[in-house]
Amino acid sequence: MTDSQRKILIIDDEICLLKSLVAFFEDEGFTVRWAVSGEDGLEILKFEQMDAVIVDMRLPGIDGNETVVKAHALQPSLQFLIHTGSTDYQLPPPLRELGISPEAIFLKPLTDLSILSQAVRGAYC
Repeated sequence: MTDSQRKILIIDDEICLLKSLVAFFEDEGFTVRWAVSGEDGLEILKFEQMDAVIVDMRLPGIDGNETVVKAHALQPSLQFLIHTGSTDYQLPPPLRELGISPEAIFLKPLTDLSILSQAVRGAYC
């Protein structure tokens, strides 16, 4: 699968960061959709098949943890990458039960976004 065939959804309420991530992944050749809340992201997932989701944990409305659980219910084959500014974030049991590991947690701000793109690409190996 080429990067242009890989579809990712980025969910983050920090607009400047969201725009940077979208531009970066589009430049890397990915097809990118985005949302500023968990609810908006879930609406996209109801109608579009994605390969991976990059999700912030602190979101308005439903938080990132609940968003991941509901997104997994909609599309069980999704890969999830947690992108959070919380240095003390720990995966709760429901996310661990979905197979998400601590290696899927990326702390903001990332100075090298290629680390995130490598993780997305690694989801397809």
